[in-house]
Amino acid sequence: MISTDKLTLQFGARILFENVDAKFTPGNCYGLIGANGAGKSTFLRCLSGAQEPTSGQVIVPPGMRISTLRQDHFAYDEVTALQTVIMGHSRLHALMTEKDALYAKPDFSDEDGLRAAELETEFSDLGGWDAEANAAALLGALGIGADRHANLVKDLSDGEKVRVLLAQALFGDPDILLLDEPTNHLDVDSILWLEEFLLQFKNTVIVVSHDRHFLDRVCTHIADVDYQKVQLYSGNYTFWYETSQLALRQKQDSNRKKEDQIKELKTFIARFSANASKSRQASSRRTLLDKIELDDIRPSSRKYPYIMFKPQKELGKDVMRAEGLSKTVEGTVLFKDLRLTMGKGERIAVVGDDRAVSALLEVLGGAAQPDKGEITWGRSVELAYYPKDNTQFFQTSLNLVDWLRQYSKIPDENFVRGFLGRMLFSGDEAKKSANVLSGGEKVRCMFARMMLQDPNCLVMDGPTNHLDLESITALNNGLLQYEGSMVFACHDVKFVESLANRILELGPDGTYFDLGMTYEQYLADAGRLSRLHR
Repeated sequence: MISTDKLTLQFGARILFENVDAKFTPGNCYGLIGANGAGKSTFLRCLSGAQEPTSGQVIVPPGMRISTLRQDHFAYDEVTALQTVIMGHSRLHALMTEKDALYAKPDFSDEDGLRAAELETEFSDLGGWDAEANAAALLGALGIGADRHANLVKDLSDGEKVRVLLAQALFGDPDILLLDEPTNHLDVDSILWLEEFLLQFKNTVIVVSHDRHFLDRVCTHIADVDYQKVQLYSGNYTFWYETSQLALRQKQDSNRKKEDQIKELKTFIARFSANASKSRQASSRRTLLDKIELDDIRPSSRKYPYIMFKPQKELGKDVMRAEGLSKTVEGTVLFKDLRLTMGKGERIAVVGDDRAVSALLEVLGGAAQPDKGEITWGRSVELAYYPKDNTQFFQTSLNLVDWLRQYSKIPDENFVRGFLGRMLFSGDEAKKSANVLSGGEKVRCMFARMMLQDPNCLVMDGPTNHLDLESITALNNGLLQYEGSMVFACHDVKFVESLANRILELGPDGTYFDLGMTYEQYLADAGRLSRLHR
């Protein structure tokens, strides 16, 4: 168990959270949510002891071990992957180091022998004899094969470094597990494995994540960071979201009714207070008026963009036909002789190797040419393409109004500002330079650009990357109402599950499988892993 007592953190005049009293108990997984900048990661750092609070305290019972997912990918450059994982249990690693140093002494004394015996006992009690096997199992489960375990971390890819640090956090059955964005850079199978691991984990977990499927699967509670407080709720993320939205609507409806009643009472009082025959009735109504108070609605500080693609043209029956598409990059065949048709209303999710998936979507989106083959789009198609890498669009000092005006058929500033406002750029925010935007802000600008196109067909590569939970939810809800066709790729399981009605799997050596199934059915397909990793 870990708890806080009047925990407060303030930077200058800015208060992130204050007087937080919260208790996180064993057997539960808490999803820590909040708007960008609300202080989620900082709250985790306070819990771990890495950040000193302004006042209050974090209470951890004696003997409890806290493990965190480290964010510094270079801290273990000169350490092997396997040893980095074991270092997640600092006491166990310290015992191993001291033992090795003792046994390496050329003048091993009786006193050294007594110390070694003590170390061996504690080492055994902590499960030291299984440490290397357990660390190797974690790495293997996260997709790092045994042939990579002895490699220095600096020689691993960025994605592999993230997985090593995640294995380090999970190692040794910690009493309290603090995870900040653990699904970043993980493929779907690694995410599913992590979900199962946490479902079986018996101790306390507190996790920050933008992956709604992950939060729904693993969380027993939600810890909401808002209005400088941390409020605990039972249930997973979807339950929290739906009930909070329902509560807000009910509160707003209640206030509207009260406002109508107040207006009616004021009208009555104004009309009849001077009328002697009505004065007693007016007086009683004035008393009633004084007793009515509007509920103090405190809508969440979260802001949800308005993402809605509204086609002006109706699609014909045949949307797209690709014949014999092939692409090879640096000697690697990404796909070959690929044939694909897409009809009206179809939503195709492309899965498989990320490089092959992105290459295909670039070709379909018109951003690249295939080595062979051709694509024919229907005459009624108005296509909008969302690339995974949007860097080239923002290498300009134009402000956002002028940036978006480039892509608008109507140059009027108020018209353009309307689309920026939907993406949460209002007032002076719309005058920011395009080249200083954050990753999430750039993505929202790209959506505004696409919305101006009135597309009836979408090609999207990783549209949820860099987005917060609110923007992902808004995008997902908008696409659920979208009447056009789409082909897309995304690592957000819930996003794909809710949208896809067909799966295109890109396998090794350029193979592909066009599967008429939902994403849920695809993940449960027994032959999927053998096809992808043969």
